[in-house]
Parts: sequence; structure tokens; C-alpha cells
Amino acid sequence: MRVSAPQSSSKINSATKLESAPRKNMVPWGERFSYSLSDFACNLSFSLVSTYLMFFYTDVFGISAAVVGTLFLAARIVDAFDGPFWGIMIDHTHTRWGKSRPYWLWFSIPFAVFSVLCFTVPNMSTGMKVIWAYVTYIGVDILYSAVNIPITSILPSLTGNPQERVTLSTIRQFMGTLGATIISTVALPLVAYFGGGSTSSAHGWFIVALIMAVIAMVIFFIVFANTKERVQTVQSKKSIPIKTSLKALKNNWPWVIVIFINFIYWLGMQTRSQVTVYFFKYNMHDATLASFILGLQLVALLAVVITPWTSKRIGKRNTMLMGMLLAIVGQLILWGGSKALNVTTITIGTIVGYLGTGFVSGLIAVMLADSVDYGEWKNGVRAEGIVTSFSSFSAKFGMGIGGAVTGLILSAGGYVANHSQSAQALNAIEMNYVWVPIVGFGLSAIALLFYKVDKIEPKMLDDLEKKHAKENALAENQK
Repeated sequence: MRVSAPQSSSKINSATKLESAPRKNMVPWGERFSYSLSDFACNLSFSLVSTYLMFFYTDVFGISAAVVGTLFLAARIVDAFDGPFWGIMIDHTHTRWGKSRPYWLWFSIPFAVFSVLCFTVPNMSTGMKVIWAYVTYIGVDILYSAVNIPITSILPSLTGNPQERVTLSTIRQFMGTLGATIISTVALPLVAYFGGGSTSSAHGWFIVALIMAVIAMVIFFIVFANTKERVQTVQSKKSIPIKTSLKALKNNWPWVIVIFINFIYWLGMQTRSQVTVYFFKYNMHDATLASFILGLQLVALLAVVITPWTSKRIGKRNTMLMGMLLAIVGQLILWGGSKALNVTTITIGTIVGYLGTGFVSGLIAVMLADSVDYGEWKNGVRAEGIVTSFSSFSAKFGMGIGGAVTGLILSAGGYVANHSQSAQALNAIEMNYVWVPIVGFGLSAIALLFYKVDKIEPKMLDDLEKKHAKENALAENQK
């Protein structure tokens, strides 16, 4: 894929000089940590939904896997509108707090409320329960976008330094992974504790959801109070018309590639994570092992920590590609363990896979921030909201399709909740656990081969710095 740069009156003599030139906008450590808490809060609450809601619906709430799969698919149709909607809203927002920050203040409470409602079992008929599930799940999905999209859209405004963006995204991913690991590890034990020893207790799930939602809400207020949108261009201080903001996507191939990867990667991740409890409950006959295996996400933090080092030396694209390949190897080891029903082999495969995904997840937001720069460099339009909003949309779309695929495969395999499963149903669980993720990681690796931004980034950033300096000088002269 060939990339052509726009004409510029500035001539760059050496890419090496640009790479070595120091860049400003270093973010203080207190703010770095506050920013990282945003993903911690999201994962602490929404990971409960993404990892356990299908199990809750089938084994606690009492609706079939096929109905749940249809629900997840319907929610993705809504996502086709709500993701871009929030992006457009951000591009039209201009407050004394900035463009992205206010959304944590405005929507953290509604998000917390719907996070709890999802795990509430009202005394209703089955038909009314299905309606309740649709309203609460789609509601929490929409509100998740309202608090999650600003996490990515604010990154280009926190700093213009590309390596600082990697640092910020790495710290954010570290805390996000920590939040997901905590909820994956403690959810089932806490449900059993509050539910009288049963992981199928409606009361237990409600109490755990309530605790996590309140903690997440408080953290979002802290994030709002301690972050600052310091990269302010003339364009970013104005509301951008929808037609103009969409121009940022024209021929923005880095954006297209990252959005595709975000979709297919999370499709694979979702099928594996939400079927883990099924695999250990029915295939391995020990549901408590699910918490241990999901808790191994902690090893991903090792990869997250060294991501800035690897991306600086081999590039962001190659670091992510390495992660995808490791994830595929991990799944193949997992397959061997699942065939032998060997916990040790499954554990090794899980560790290798999580090391791989640790390199991936922290860089997606960075590459999207780069595509904001690329859209401005290529098309002259800087639209953080619309460009980054598709991150949440593509991830949720992938997770939703993954949920639909899981439900349909389970239903086709003849899965029946809380019963001994047939050989066909056990194979359906294994297919979701092993093979669907391999397809997602493999297609992502292929897409990465076409990502070329690392090579042109020095010139792109230098051109943009000069452009912003001219615009700001002109704005000052017009005052």
C-alpha cells in the first residue's frame, strides 16, 4: 500500500534528524496514572458484562443461548449508530473542561446504574425477561461508549509526543489489564460468597455488579478531575461540522487497518473469554478453574510493561505483529491441552497467549491516535472524536459478533444449561474456546502487513508541528 504525502513548503533534510529531535508535551506522572485509571474503571465494571453476562443469562437469568446470541447481534446494529454518534458529539463539544473530559463527568453515573441493572433478575415472565435483557444490555452498551470513547479520543490532546503516547497507552493498558484480571479472578468467588456458595445465585451477581459499578463511578470522577487536554489547535477549539469531520477518514488507510484489526481481534478474544467458564464447568468438570485461568491475564502485564521498549526498537507495527503470532501459538498449545484435558498444558498455552495479547492491546489506541494525525496530515482535518469513536464501535462490534457466534455455535451443538453436555455440545464449546480466536488473530496479523505509518511518522509529525505553529500564529495576529 503506497502512501503519498501532501506537498509542503518545508523540506526535510533527514528522517534521522526528525527521529532524534526531542518533542514536547510530556505528561506528569500524576496525570499519567489518573489517565490509566480510566481503563481500569471501564474494565472493572464492563469486563463483568463482557466475560460473564452470557453465562449469567443462560445459567442464572434463564434464557437460551440462541436468544442471547440474537441479543448480542441486535446490540451491534445499535452500535453502528451509537459509536459514531458519540464521536460526532465529542467533535461538537467545546467546554472549559475540553472536548473529551466532560463525558466522564456526565455519564459515569448512568453507566454505573445500567451496569447493575444488567445483573438484576426481576420477577417477570420469560418474555418480559427477554425485553428486560434487551433494554439493559443495549443501554449499558451505549453508555459504555459514552465513557470509553473519550479514553481514546483524549489521547491526541494529552500529548503530541509519539513516544509519550506509547507510554500513556502502555500505562493505561497496564491498569486496564489489571482491572480485567481482578474482575476475572474474583467475580465467581465473590458471587459464591454473597450467594450462599453458588455461582448461579442471582443475589450474588447483583451485589458484585453493584460493588464494581460504584467503584468505577468514583474512579471516573477522579480521572475527570486530574487530566488535561493540553494539545489545542485552532481546529480542535472549534465545533467541526459532520461533513468536515468525515473528511478526516478519506484515504486514511492506517485508520481502516486499525479499525479492522480492532474488530476481528476482539471477536476472537470475546469468544474465548466468555466461553472459558463453560469450558471448565462442562469440559473439565471444575468451574472454579475458570477464575484461575482468567486470572492469568496478569502475565500480559509483562508484555505491556516492555511494549514501549519494543515499539521504540522494532516499531509499533512489528511489536503488534509479534503479539498476534504469540497469541496464535498460545491457542495451538491450548488446543493440545483441551484434547488431553490437561490443566498444565492449558495453563502454558494461556500464558503464552496472554503474553501475545499484552503486546497488542496497548498499541491499538496509539495507532488510532496516529491515524488522527494522519487524517489531518493527509486531508487537513483533525477530528479526534469521529476518528477514534470507531475504536469503541469496532471493538464492541467484534465482541458482539463474537457473542453472537458463541451463542449460535453453542445452540447448534445442542447446549443445555446446567445439564451434562453431549459430545457435540462439548465440541462446540471447544470450537469457541480455541479456533474462533485463532481466526481472529490470524486475520489481524495479515492486516498488519499493510500498516506503513511507522516509516512516515517522523515527516508527518514535523509537517504537523509547522502547520500548527502557523495556524496559532495567525490566530494570535487576528486577536
